[in-house]
Amino acid sequence: MDPIRILLVDDHPIVREGYRRLLGRQPGLSVVAEAGDGEAARAAFAEHRPDIVLMDLSMPGGGGFPAVEAILADDPRARILIVSMHQGAVFAQKAMAAGARGFVSKSSPPDELVRAIATVMGGRRALSSDVAQDFARSVVEDDPTAGLTPRERDILLMLMRGMNGRAIARDLQLSSKTVQNNLSQIRAKLGASGDADLVLKAQRAGLVPVP
Repeated sequence: MDPIRILLVDDHPIVREGYRRLLGRQPGLSVVAEAGDGEAARAAFAEHRPDIVLMDLSMPGGGGFPAVEAILADDPRARILIVSMHQGAVFAQKAMAAGARGFVSKSSPPDELVRAIATVMGGRRALSSDVAQDFARSVVEDDPTAGLTPRERDILLMLMRGMNGRAIARDLQLSSKTVQNNLSQIRAKLGASGDADLVLKAQRAGLVPVP
């Protein structure tokens, strides 16, 4: 099987050397070209047509985002994996929106980069664990109901329709005690002081009961 051909794009030669040494020790991976800025990255991609591009974001020549867009304009099938000093989910979201297939922070262990390459080459999206955790935190912050179990979500939706605990228990064929325990858990997860506050928080999170 032919090795996976890689284009390294980073404006720091020492960083590229580190990547080259790391990837050179991995069977089935081959660094075929390097670039130190966005313009050189576009030219190197056009010349070498690598299987995957490892791209930094903070570079001269417009940075990584314009380079990602330019490469994809040339070849929409291009696989681009961002490797950046930035760890926040917002950078990963912007990179994915630009067309990148994955995002790995430079503080990640080396084996995460190797796994991310394999993941992207397998047709899936890849995130390093620290970025994935930040994604999870942002989801919970944006939607506090995201952490509810399916049963807790059903009970909350029924409460939002105006059903009391006894009616919910009867409809779900549960004991009243089980429903009350679930409501206590839901209030704790959403930081609600009571059922009215619980309904208000769910409404603000965009949770809408089915009529």
